[in-house]
Amino acid sequence: MTQLRTTLVQCDLRWEDPETNCQRLAELLGGMGSAETDLIVLPEMFATGFTMNSREMAQPMQSSAVVAWLRGQAQQRGCVVTGSVAIEEGGEYYNRLIWATPDGELVHYDKRHLFRMAGEHERYAMGDRRVVVELKGFRILLSVCYDLRFPVWLRQQSSAQDAFEYDALLCVANWPAPRRHPWRVLLQARAIENLCAVIGVNRVGEDARGLGYAGDSMLLNAKGEALIDGGDGQTMVSTAVLEREELEEFRQRFPAWQDADEFSLAMGEQS
Repeated sequence: MTQLRTTLVQCDLRWEDPETNCQRLAELLGGMGSAETDLIVLPEMFATGFTMNSREMAQPMQSSAVVAWLRGQAQQRGCVVTGSVAIEEGGEYYNRLIWATPDGELVHYDKRHLFRMAGEHERYAMGDRRVVVELKGFRILLSVCYDLRFPVWLRQQSSAQDAFEYDALLCVANWPAPRRHPWRVLLQARAIENLCAVIGVNRVGEDARGLGYAGDSMLLNAKGEALIDGGDGQTMVSTAVLEREELEEFRQRFPAWQDADEFSLAMGEQS
């Protein structure tokens, strides 16, 4: 049976202190590696918190100490490690989700929907492509925080070869506690409407602006049922198993995808 052992890391973050955050995360993960998990998921901007100081905190992809740390963790632990980082590239700044593999490969997704209520759209550039990665027989669509509110961007894109573009949706976040109800509901909605598993990881604690984060990290099956529910405000490292055959059986038993509306998603940057 094809399985994906998935570890959610729900933790507090020290404001704009990459060295301390990376050290704390390494300590929190301890000796965890390929014997226990296939995938470790860290929160959005795990090295800094959700900072709008992009020009001060972002580093070039090739020389970023945080990216090097992420790659080193994946190689050391023998599993994929992923989370988002502030990155500078070509004179632009990106909230970039980095997928680091044990063999040293880096795949990235740049956050598409920028949270204008915090001025993110004025400090970071918009991503222009969807990214699907593969791990242990699962195709995984990458997303970051505010993307979760936009179902068209995350909708399954069927093809002549396959009704399903992906098997799991991954979303890393710094989603504040006052909006914890939408976070939980939207995670479940994306699972149910796309007949996919959902991996959602959010931080806890309080940032430099006094804004609190409730966590509520969740691993959901395609019915929207929780295999992991991180709950309110606690640091958590929790692992559960996604079963590919179980997902396939549910899709065949409840083939709502056969009645889905056909549409095409316009790609590329907005004008």
